[in-house]
Order: sequence, then structure tokens, then C-alpha cells
Amino acid sequence: MSLYILLIIPLLIVIISGRLYFVRKRKRNIPVVLFVEALRNENDGHFKEAVFSYERALLEAKKNRSQKYLETRITEKLKILHSTINYENSFHSLPGITKFG
Repeated sequence: MSLYILLIIPLLIVIISGRLYFVRKRKRNIPVVLFVEALRNENDGHFKEAVFSYERALLEAKKNRSQKYLETRITEKLKILHSTINYENSFHSLPGITKFG
């Protein structure tokens, strides 16, 4: 009986630690998922939704602190998107110019 207990306890420890590892790894990928969602929005032309998704991804990436490259890439994308949105808005504010398409 004690032999079974000695075999089951290490097995349970390995199973629990493995589950904790995968839960932690999945939690780290949240910024990447949000980044991909923002890329899709940006490619579809939904710039304001992309800005919102990039900002959420940036907050999650800052929580992790291990994804510095992703943080810099997101901030660059946000700068570009803000200037693109401002550029589009400048055309909408000009009188006599209509948007085709």
C-alpha cells in the first residue's frame, strides 16, 4: 500500500506542475493574441478598432515585462495608426472634397 502512495505522490506533483506551466504559458500569449487581432483590424481598414486592440495588447505586454520587442513594435504601430487617422480626418474636414469608394 505504501508503495502505491510513493508512486502516486510524485505523479500528482508532476501533473500539477505541468498544468501550472501551461496555464502560465497561455497567459503570456494574451498580448500576442491581441496583437494579431489588431493587425487584422488594421489590414481590414478599421483603424480605430486597431488602435483600441493595440492599446490593450500594450497594457498586457507591459504586465508581462518579458516581451519588450512586442512592446516596441506595438508603440511603433500606434504612432503610425494615429498619424494615419489624423491624415484621414484632415481630408474629411476639407470642404468640397468627397471620398470615393
